[in-house]
Amino acid sequence: MADSRLCIAHLHWAFPPTIGGVETHLSILLPELIKRGHHQWVFTSSVPETPDRETYQGIEVVRTQVMDLNRLLQTKNPLPKEELEKELVQFLDEANPDIIHAHNMHYFTRLHPEILKQEAKKRGVPLILTAHNVWDEPIFLDLTARFPWDHIIAVSHFIKKEIAGAGFDGNKITVVHHGIDTDKFRKRDDLETLYEKYPNLKGKRVIFHPARISLGKGGDISIKAAAIVKKQIDNILLVLAGSGNIIDWDAHFEGDMAFMSELIDILGLKDNIYIDSFTIDQMAELYNLAEVCVYPSSAQEPFGLTMLEAQATEKPMVVTRAGGMPEIIHDGINGYVVPVRDHEALAHRIIMCMQDKDLTRRYGEVGRSNVLTHFTKEIMAKATLDVYLKVLNKS
Repeated sequence: MADSRLCIAHLHWAFPPTIGGVETHLSILLPELIKRGHHQWVFTSSVPETPDRETYQGIEVVRTQVMDLNRLLQTKNPLPKEELEKELVQFLDEANPDIIHAHNMHYFTRLHPEILKQEAKKRGVPLILTAHNVWDEPIFLDLTARFPWDHIIAVSHFIKKEIAGAGFDGNKITVVHHGIDTDKFRKRDDLETLYEKYPNLKGKRVIFHPARISLGKGGDISIKAAAIVKKQIDNILLVLAGSGNIIDWDAHFEGDMAFMSELIDILGLKDNIYIDSFTIDQMAELYNLAEVCVYPSSAQEPFGLTMLEAQATEKPMVVTRAGGMPEIIHDGINGYVVPVRDHEALAHRIIMCMQDKDLTRRYGEVGRSNVLTHFTKEIMAKATLDVYLKVLNKS
């Protein structure tokens, strides 16, 4: 079995060009599995101006409205089971997978997992879930503890603990941390070239908040911290990065942005805040122009790819003691961990990093070494493949 070419059928609510943590994870993992000789298929939602059938970095992608969360969550016009079943069966017939691998399908709806369960049993193939999140909802409990996943991959020990605590057999849960492209995310010496691309950052002392611009990701906490840092350090610029093409966010975006815009005005920070949307390649460049990175999430963050990206670029990061983040950022080793929603503590750690160049250099070097040792895309792909082979050998 270890020498066989596997075919894996992945299912998730979105895929690039839609951007988010799971989408980025898939865009990194699947090409690595292809390099190892395994076929990868994705069943996902339609995207405007994007073909419903395409090959993306060797991945066969099928897009359809039956995977559209916005349509799925409509109560007045529910998705007919027959429509979903027809398209899903057609997809699985064409892919003919050895494994069906669902991502974050332990929430939102029972309809999709139930049909997957039926098809996996009929075809005699394992059904695997990667849990990128947990929720305090009855449907989450139902689709973890009571659902017959052959195995669950958890993206952090925090997620594994939560799922086991919800009643799923802990022996059937494997932690596979995210991995990143350490060639793309690396320290660069050509800063003047980058400043030509981002002239508004030249001469500024940049604090980079690379997570989604929202209150849940701590955008307001970073803004409040910046007001304190500004009193001690001249020419600071807080860069808030995000994307307008993110799944399951539109309902909150306008309200969050209105609150943060008002906060910026009240605190007199209009000249010290830069908000924009950036591509993944631009993000890799922006890390290089920052002195310190922050991710003060107020939610129980399952993992956070940005922590790996910052470390790979040799930048210290300050995160909150929430979810899986303290598994990656170790306080006083490669950055700092502060209490949730404590903007004063965040500001204090930012100031420490910006005032001590030797400290930030050491944190950066330790961070890069940490990523190279534990969190590369190659390590992630091998660990995922090990789960596939383990499940297949037991089936």
